[in-house]
Amino acid sequence: MGHDGEDVTGSGLDRLASVNLNLLVPLLALLEECSVTRAAQRVGLSQPAMSHALTRMRRLLGDDLVVRQGAGVTLTPRAQELIAPLRSALQQTAHIVNFPSFDPATDQRVITIAMTNSTAFVLGPRLARLIAEHAPRATLRIRTITVPTEATFTDKGVDVVLISEGHYSPYPRERLYDDRIVVVASPDTPPDANALDLLTTQPHIVVDTDGRVFPYAVLEEKGIPYRVGQLVSDFLLVPFLVARAGGVALFRYQVAATMLTLADLRIEEFPFPLPGLGIDMVWNPRLADQHFIEWLRALLFDVATGL
Repeated sequence: MGHDGEDVTGSGLDRLASVNLNLLVPLLALLEECSVTRAAQRVGLSQPAMSHALTRMRRLLGDDLVVRQGAGVTLTPRAQELIAPLRSALQQTAHIVNFPSFDPATDQRVITIAMTNSTAFVLGPRLARLIAEHAPRATLRIRTITVPTEATFTDKGVDVVLISEGHYSPYPRERLYDDRIVVVASPDTPPDANALDLLTTQPHIVVDTDGRVFPYAVLEEKGIPYRVGQLVSDFLLVPFLVARAGGVALFRYQVAATMLTLADLRIEEFPFPLPGLGIDMVWNPRLADQHFIEWLRALLFDVATGL
C-alpha cells in the first residue's frame, strides 16, 4: 500500500523495478534528434552504445521506434506519441530531484528554428549574435523551409517555426513582427517617378513560380500594365539584381531594408491596399520545457524589436 492507502500493486509502478529507467534519457534524445549519431552525441554515449540502447528500447516497448526511410530515418507512430509524455515525465523528474531549470549560460542543447531563407536573411545575424551572447554553449540550427507542411512543426527536433501569416498552421501561433509588400527599384530610376510610374515603366524582376506572386493579381485586377524582364528562382536574388542591374520588383519591406546594408535600393510603398505579411511563431507542440520556451520566446522578440 502507498502512504495514503493507495494500492500501487497492479498500477504499473511495481513493474518499474524491472525496467532500466536509464534508457529513458537516450530514448528522448533519439526521438527528438531522429538520428542515432546525434542522439549519442547529445547524451554523451558512443554510437555503438546508443545502438545497443536502441535495441533494448525496442525490446522494452515492443516497437521499432525509428525505421530507415531513404537516406534517413523516420519515427514510427508509436514513437511520435511517446515524445510529449516522455519529455514531460523527464522534466518532472528533474524538478523532483531538484535539478536546475533551463540555464542559458550552461545549457548545451541544439536550438532548432525553422524559417524561410528570406526570414533567416532578416533575423539570422542578430539571432545568432544574441544566442552566442546569452547561451554561449548552445548550438543554433536554422532549418530553411519554403511552404511548411504539418511535419515541419514537429519533425527534426524543431523548437519553433517562423512562418508568414498567409501560411497554414495546425497549431497556435503568435505574431513576432509585421511586414508588408513594397516596391523596390534601382536607385538609377527617375527620382520624380512615383511607385505606380515605376511599376508601369520599369521591367519587373519576378520570382519564377507556377503561380504569380499575389501582389501581381492586384495589379491585374486594376488593369495596371507591367512587363516582366527577368524570372529568378531564388527569392533573395531579386532585390540584389534590382539594385545592381536595374528594374523593379515587389518585395517584403524587412528583406529589402536588410538588403540596403549590401546594395543601394530605392524603396517605395505599394500604391494599393494589400493584406499584411506578418511573421508568426508556431511552437512544436511536443516541446514541454517551459523555461526554455519562455527564454527563447523573449529572445526572439528581442531580435524582432531590433528591426
